[in-house]
Amino acid sequence: MTTNAYLYCMAGILGREFRRFVQQRSRFLSSLVRPLLWLVVFAAGFRAALGIAIIPPYETYITYEVYITPGLVGIIILFNGMQSSLSMVYDREMGSMRVLLTSPLPRAFLLVAKLLAGALVSLAQVYAFLLLARLIDVEPPAIGYLTVLPATVLSALMLGALGLLLSSLIRQLENFAGVMNFVVFPMFFLSSALYPLWKMREASELIYTLCALNPFTHAVELIRFALYGQFNPGAFWITAGTTVVLTAAAILGFDPGRGMFRRKGPPKGA
Repeated sequence: MTTNAYLYCMAGILGREFRRFVQQRSRFLSSLVRPLLWLVVFAAGFRAALGIAIIPPYETYITYEVYITPGLVGIIILFNGMQSSLSMVYDREMGSMRVLLTSPLPRAFLLVAKLLAGALVSLAQVYAFLLLARLIDVEPPAIGYLTVLPATVLSALMLGALGLLLSSLIRQLENFAGVMNFVVFPMFFLSSALYPLWKMREASELIYTLCALNPFTHAVELIRFALYGQFNPGAFWITAGTTVVLTAAAILGFDPGRGMFRRKGPPKGA
């Protein structure tokens, strides 16, 4: 296959994902309203508890609104990854996913292209949220809007790979909601998205350990540092390593010999 064939396929997958996203206006609005509502409500509820405190990585006095914003960026990416997983299950039932995977291009390339398309859709939602957050005085440094970009893309690839893996395991569309709740909410609440890890440790050593083991925590920390022009190497390597592992598992799940496209042998007695 030529380079042009790969580029043409990539452009087709990206274009399809963006057209689907644009046509689903309710998906875009919910991706913005949910974190904005949480930002206002949680900030109001916890301002009295946390007030203004020194919270790493800033080593300066910040408000809770500033602290929680990267966590809400993470939940935008997390929900978009699960939405992509839902669309994959739907595409499988409609047969369009099978048609895509019968392309002469390598299966791994097609799945990575789907991941990249989902990451770019997440990126558009994240920047829309950050711009709206400025209306309630959440204003990171100007350089943060640039430095957060690679952190957002890497985190979106990790959570998209998780969604891709789930879509290879979920057999029926109606089972998706239960699986989504089982995965999304523990990942979100057992992380540093809403509360600093040191606060978790004060409350419970077990909860702190679960938060520290949660890859979503490290994705949020990577975004949190990047949004304020800093780099967290530990969070980067954990997020990157998790992305590689989940992507490899998802590609394996879509293998014709196993996963959701497993070939079935002839009926008994044939």
